[in-house]
Amino acid sequence: MTGQTAWIPPMWQCGQCGRLFANRHQSHACGRHELDPLFARSEPVVRRTFDAVVHAAEGRGPLTVLPEKTRVALQVRMSFAAFTPRRRWLDGHVVLARVLPHPRFRTIQTISPRNHVHVFRLEAPADVDSDVEAWLAEAYDVGAQRHLGRTRAPDTG
Repeated sequence: MTGQTAWIPPMWQCGQCGRLFANRHQSHACGRHELDPLFARSEPVVRRTFDAVVHAAEGRGPLTVLPEKTRVALQVRMSFAAFTPRRRWLDGHVVLARVLPHPRFRTIQTISPRNHVHVFRLEAPADVDSDVEAWLAEAYDVGAQRHLGRTRAPDTG
């Protein structure tokens, strides 16, 4: 497909909550949530760990931090990672286009042939090491839907 550029459909915005989605009418729980209340019951190190995660993910490109009722997601076109603050640690997952065995993954769940949820736990900012940075970079590309190999829509005019 030489000479063609990738075609990605426009984002859809929920008319109630304003959240953007890669797919029209995507199922979700509308709501506007704040980041700080999610960390209110956590030790300060948990928030610092989350901030280290966001900093690492932003190294790949622009993203949206989406606080939800019980977790916070990281989104490009679709959510590619999510984190749930606990009292002393941060439970997280990344969505990868492949199964990636690694001893730090607590579980791996296959959602579809190109979406595999890899669950892990972080206890300190130092846990956001080169492994986690690599997972976030790969997941970021899934969030940007680069793994889909879409092609440009044909001209209709």
